[in-house]
Amino acid sequence: MIRKGVWVIVLSILFVGCKAKKRTTYGDRQKDRGKESVRIKKAHKEDNGLYPLPEDTGKFVRFEISSISEYIETFSEIAQFEMKAYGIPASITLAQGLLESGFGRGELAKKTNNHFGIKCHTGWKGDYDFHDDDERGECFRKYNHPMYSYRDHSIFLANRSRYAFLFNLPINDYKRWAKGLKQAGYATDKRYPQKLIQLIEQHRLYKYDKVVIREGYGKKDMAAIPERSIYIVKKGDTLYSISRRYLVSVDELKRWNGIIGNTISIGQELFINSTQINK
Repeated sequence: MIRKGVWVIVLSILFVGCKAKKRTTYGDRQKDRGKESVRIKKAHKEDNGLYPLPEDTGKFVRFEISSISEYIETFSEIAQFEMKAYGIPASITLAQGLLESGFGRGELAKKTNNHFGIKCHTGWKGDYDFHDDDERGECFRKYNHPMYSYRDHSIFLANRSRYAFLFNLPINDYKRWAKGLKQAGYATDKRYPQKLIQLIEQHRLYKYDKVVIREGYGKKDMAAIPERSIYIVKKGDTLYSISRRYLVSVDELKRWNGIIGNTISIGQELFINSTQINK
């Protein structure tokens, strides 16, 4: 499922000649057990592109990543499989993983396997740990394996209404996905979209999207997006006036763009999921 180390863990193949074997370590709970291997049942691909996660043995598995290129090599395939199953561009998933986890070397990632900075939030029943972020001692989700973090990231975006408008975007438009994540409130950093885009373009992460699209995933969704789908807010515009222009409701306009409240600003890009233009 994942190249090298992670692929080996999922499929229970012998760890011969794989870099991830050399770097795989266990958390403090496992130090007294020596080099105990992780035995995981073989995972089979499902027809919908969703791969089952490895069995949770209760052991905290950590991957010691030494570089950005190694992080990409290790997690690119799972990002592609998550793209097939949930419709989130692999380039976005990888860029977020790189940025939020410090390419797997950040303190939070090392102690929680949380590669996307997802906080506990109401209803979280899994393991957790505390980490200083926007505030001191915030609660973050903790996983026994990085793969659980990748799957939870997909579920997190897919199941929250404030991110729903992202799934109306073309699956190969990583720039608008990056801007949309910030707009929906994923991060407080004003330069979050630019940082994601820079990572994607510098390391050519968009190539992983192209592979998935060539396999037939996402084409229908992309075809459904109208060509004239972006409106730039001008002086005097309101959500109501724009909604009348495109013959959509204000609620739809807000949902597509992750807008909370009724405030828009001049120069803001609004996604319009409609070809009906009232000239």
